[in-house]
Amino acid sequence: MVAAALALLSGCTVRQEADTLRVGLALYQQEDTFISGVVQEMERLAREEESRSDLKINLSIADGDSSQALQLDQVERFLDGGCHVLCVNMVDRTAASLVIDYAKEAGVPVVFFNRQPVEEDLRRWEQVYYVGPRGEQSGVYQGEIVLEAMARNPERVDRNGDGVLQYVMLEGEPGHQDALLRTEYSIRTITQAGVAVEQLASASANWSRGQAAARMEPWWQEFGQEIEVIFANNDDMALGAIDVLTQAGVEPEDMPLVVGVDGTPEAIAAMEAGTLAGTVQNAQEMPQVLMDLVMALYRGESADTVAQVDDEHYIWLPYRKILPNQIP
Repeated sequence: MVAAALALLSGCTVRQEADTLRVGLALYQQEDTFISGVVQEMERLAREEESRSDLKINLSIADGDSSQALQLDQVERFLDGGCHVLCVNMVDRTAASLVIDYAKEAGVPVVFFNRQPVEEDLRRWEQVYYVGPRGEQSGVYQGEIVLEAMARNPERVDRNGDGVLQYVMLEGEPGHQDALLRTEYSIRTITQAGVAVEQLASASANWSRGQAAARMEPWWQEFGQEIEVIFANNDDMALGAIDVLTQAGVEPEDMPLVVGVDGTPEAIAAMEAGTLAGTVQNAQEMPQVLMDLVMALYRGESADTVAQVDDEHYIWLPYRKILPNQIP
């Protein structure tokens, strides 16, 4: 009886071990500035959730290093390891069907983010979601930033006064949906406003600051001050172009108008320095929505308890324009 009483007393004083939520985070490339920021914020949010509950959250992060074969192996390892929810930033968005089939077989919900799979793949299973902004909106906002700059100071943008906007375009990786949409809609927005344009050069720099600088250097040598606007599909590439101009000794007020996308801290600093004309903030709500959705799916709750779900699979997030006089 004494032994039984001691055992009961001991059982009341020992805290029950917390449940563990295992989340697999498969990234196309962890070095991407925006994606790295999303992951860091998700880690912070996970620690916050742990602090107010008995739940332990294990975020396992895998860098796909721009290899779809490697990422598929990583997804399989997450599923074999018993992850409860899979979050995937696809290397190749057209390969999402394989990820979905693996997850469906394991009964593990999948949340794609920032790189939108094709619609047919998202409809393969009811436990598949996409979280991200609409790519065309970022292109529209880039075009609007340029149009607003022209309205404020036409001579600052149309330097040669010919009524035509001469530009170069730094594109993300070939075939990436957001790269295609940003490239198309940034120019479409300007031409639909009645402004004539002339493309001097365009090339892919794969979202990379270094590759953008390598593209920009010969363009600057060839065209120089003929370039009136530099469009970049993301901030890192915009900063790469600015690096070349800075190294060439071009003062901020003499630089072409440079616009980017993502609203990274480095881009904000460039706006403060007067070298970046504006950027489009890339869905700052993304980490919070991802974590809220992960928690809901883990608990067996409906995704629409977290946010509005369109067409049963899409959670759309907003872009925002950021101009030098609107720095948060």
